[in-house]
Amino acid sequence: MGSFKGHVVPGSLFLAVGLWHIWSAMFRYVSNPMSFRFQVWNPVPGFHGKLKYLELYVVAIGAFIDLCIELLYSTHLKFFVNGELNPSHFNDFEHSGMLLMFFVFGVIAILSEKTSFVPLPQEALSLIAAAAFCAEYLLFYFHSTTHKGLEGYYHLLLVLLIGLCILSAVGGALFPTSFPVDLCSGIAITLQGLWFYQTAFTLYGPMMPYGCQLKGNSIICHPADNEIRGELLANFQLFALTLGVLVAVVGSYVFAASRYKNSDLSSMHVARDGLSRD
Repeated sequence: MGSFKGHVVPGSLFLAVGLWHIWSAMFRYVSNPMSFRFQVWNPVPGFHGKLKYLELYVVAIGAFIDLCIELLYSTHLKFFVNGELNPSHFNDFEHSGMLLMFFVFGVIAILSEKTSFVPLPQEALSLIAAAAFCAEYLLFYFHSTTHKGLEGYYHLLLVLLIGLCILSAVGGALFPTSFPVDLCSGIAITLQGLWFYQTAFTLYGPMMPYGCQLKGNSIICHPADNEIRGELLANFQLFALTLGVLVAVVGSYVFAASRYKNSDLSSMHVARDGLSRD
């Protein structure tokens, strides 16, 4: 069983990184479409380069802080009971493993960009990011089998979004010049962050579906029809979030193209129009 804060904190990190990824991908494409390449992370401009690696520090430090909360604070340092792992904190250990993967990704990316110890191309960093998302996918897929009813359904939808993050990260390594793949990666991360928020407000906040309530560590719905209604509501919520993100992406692209469009972008559209007419 999770908590409101336990979903909002990682949701905020995913949302911030996803939105920045979307804008950066569009800005880089409209500014110079001919040399566009997929980037698993995007430098922050300004302040004489002092914030260049801000995204990587947010990922690494955010994952580390959340890791400390799960592994040290939540467990109260009671890792073992009678010589075995404390069974009451298995969830915390599982979450710690997932967060460790994102922390490792952030550290490796920082070392790759700022030092000569592990000089890795963006394609390799993309596969490392995909491995981190795979760890998250496996955690929630198997971890979610202990969740039943409405809670399990919300986590099932989360697993689908994580799967999209994995595919887009692998796609970035396989198709490093693809703008749609880069944009899809940002959209998937953004949707994952938004779904964490939606889960927090629905299951642990004021948006609990009618006929359902939180009792102890479970979401109970009576009668069973209310649980089905709650699952249909979850489908609508995901659809609304997806539609909202897509509308925002289209609007942002129009704005970016009007402000930062390169002449190469217009030439590409003209060439495509000519080919379609032929």
